[in-house]
Amino acid sequence: MKKLILFATLLSIFISCKNETEKVKQIISVDYPETKKVDTVNTYFGETVKDPYRWLEDDRSADTEAWVKAENEVTFGYLDHIPYRKELKDRLTSLWNYEKIGSPFKEGDYTYYYKNDGLQNQYVIYRYKTGEDPSTAEVFLDPNTFKEDGTISLGGTSFSKDGKTLAYSISEGGSDWRKILIMDTETKAIIEDTLVDIKFSGMSWYKNEGFYYSSYDKPEGSELSAKTDQHKVYYHKLGTKQSEDQLIYGGIPEEKHRYIYGGVTEDDRYLVITPRISTSGNKLYIKDLTKDNAPFIEILGHTDSDSNIIENVGSKLYIMTNFNAPNQKIVTVDASNPKPENWVDFIPETENVLSPSTGGGYFFAEYMVDAVSKVLQYDYEGKLVREVELPGVGSAGGFGAKKEENELYYSFTNYVTPGSIYKYDIENGTSELYRKPSIDFNPSNYESKQIFYTSKDGTKVPMIITHKKGIELNGKNPTILYGYGGFNVSLTPSFSIANAVWMEQGGVYAVPNLRGGGEYGKAWHDAGTQQKKQNVFDDFIAAAEYLIDNKYTSSDYLAIRGGSNGGLLVGATMTQRPDLMKVALPAVGVLDMLRYHTFTAGAGWAYDYGTAEDSKEMFEYLKGYSPVHNVKEGVEYPATLVTTGDHDDRVVPAHSFKFAAELQEKQAGDNPVLIRIETDAGHGAGTPVSKTIEQYADIFGFTLYNMDFDVLPNRTKEKVKG
Repeated sequence: MKKLILFATLLSIFISCKNETEKVKQIISVDYPETKKVDTVNTYFGETVKDPYRWLEDDRSADTEAWVKAENEVTFGYLDHIPYRKELKDRLTSLWNYEKIGSPFKEGDYTYYYKNDGLQNQYVIYRYKTGEDPSTAEVFLDPNTFKEDGTISLGGTSFSKDGKTLAYSISEGGSDWRKILIMDTETKAIIEDTLVDIKFSGMSWYKNEGFYYSSYDKPEGSELSAKTDQHKVYYHKLGTKQSEDQLIYGGIPEEKHRYIYGGVTEDDRYLVITPRISTSGNKLYIKDLTKDNAPFIEILGHTDSDSNIIENVGSKLYIMTNFNAPNQKIVTVDASNPKPENWVDFIPETENVLSPSTGGGYFFAEYMVDAVSKVLQYDYEGKLVREVELPGVGSAGGFGAKKEENELYYSFTNYVTPGSIYKYDIENGTSELYRKPSIDFNPSNYESKQIFYTSKDGTKVPMIITHKKGIELNGKNPTILYGYGGFNVSLTPSFSIANAVWMEQGGVYAVPNLRGGGEYGKAWHDAGTQQKKQNVFDDFIAAAEYLIDNKYTSSDYLAIRGGSNGGLLVGATMTQRPDLMKVALPAVGVLDMLRYHTFTAGAGWAYDYGTAEDSKEMFEYLKGYSPVHNVKEGVEYPATLVTTGDHDDRVVPAHSFKFAAELQEKQAGDNPVLIRIETDAGHGAGTPVSKTIEQYADIFGFTLYNMDFDVLPNRTKEKVKG
């Protein structure tokens, strides 16, 4: 059993002798739990690969449960010795405790909005009669009543066309498996049996009669880890049982569509189906719902693009697509003959990535210009009406409303600006502040700037660096470098309560827009996929080197952080360059690249990663960076806090379990390697506020403590009492 010697500061005594501080420390011995090894092996193209911790993949076994309990005991025993952990939790709690209100939206006779009083575990839906005083708003649906500890959360909501019926989904313990409940919005009564075993689904109403949803067949074995790779679209008619729901699309053995979504156009004329083999690229079909037994009409029969219908006027379809347009464009075509050869450009592709929406009879074309927002308003003839004047440089979103509306609401935020809501007059183009949060944070004390640095192969990569004004660039600022770099996901500026607390301590927060993301369109995304995945890690390493070279921080004060695909980023970076950072924080990470596709819907990630079964070259490439397979005996890795949830059925926790076990076995030196496993929690969505605050207090505390801060960096020693 390997031992780790931790120098835990138990007491600091301050004396007034030549203004020096004497520290009293006690050596604490901590034992990692015993993690058994098995003789499991896999053979890929003639090469045998050992998998000694395969047994940890069984989330239902007593051995795995015992291991989780033992690891958590060690982890929380360590965290309990951090002298300012409670102080961090108290500050997070205090700053979090302000009223948060979402943008209003109209359904039927009512205006609805989401609100959290401050520390409620889940947001509550309120409503008032449209046209009446908003102060008359009542609680409509309170997810905090679902379960006392907040671990049952509200997922999606969808109102019938007349607003009299609501379908809403719930998640238990953070799982991606959902249940759908159906409510009479006037009486707030549940009016049907609950629909069960639903995963990766929206709910799209046809008139007031029923709705379309998606799911998989319930897998054999563990529903948290067993493979799910045949998605299907169903139609639920109100007043009928789920067993009678009609299969609309999917379930064809020769067509393995892992994600299929069905949506009805606003005028109820067309059902739009978008089958996907992976997370990138979809086929596109429509069905005319005004005709009995109408067939599906194929618009695109391949998955070479991401394309979807965002609007229609009668049979005229408006399609958003990156087919032969990597940065996206909008085209029009008649539904009678909708093949690509008949498409006509409506809003052509530009050098910036387009994300369009509609509202009040107009199109709103939001562009990312070096990862910040620019919004243009167009009419239905494709004429530019105006550029929307935004409140500043940052991220704007929510430019959507029903056709008949004359106003809409949008949000604006950046790294130092808490999210505010603006009301926009659609006809005259004026914005007015609608809601500004009252939070104990002064943006004027902070600065956020974008720089461009050079990656290993010469590529220019943007990064936004945020911190308190006036910090000294002396290489000693505690810094979190956060990244993602995958799945066409764009990291645009947004405010975070947790990051605000980090920056209050004098911390620097840096976010590079790595290849693999969507900030510069499909070409940028593809440059970080499959056998180009190393570009993402190189971009992240170069970002760290920029921060160090420019004295924002140094390797002794740098932490790297990321979740999911970002957890892979952290795992790969720390195993390739363990010297580069002091702390590594991989969260819910994809860490076993040889087996990720065998769990839940993981096979759908192959567009980004490829699989070990594709070819000998792909296997060797994946094995070359897979974090679980690249932990080396005798290497001193940074202080590492792996975090995951026991109900994560998207990136199963076995990834994190196996990585932590490898690190604990092979770590050299005194840096701790711990794993924090949240119970009744999944991949992140719907996590109760109380749990979120505890997680951040532990993450920040672990980070600062391993950077050798005895007190919080923003406190002078004179403030500390021994």
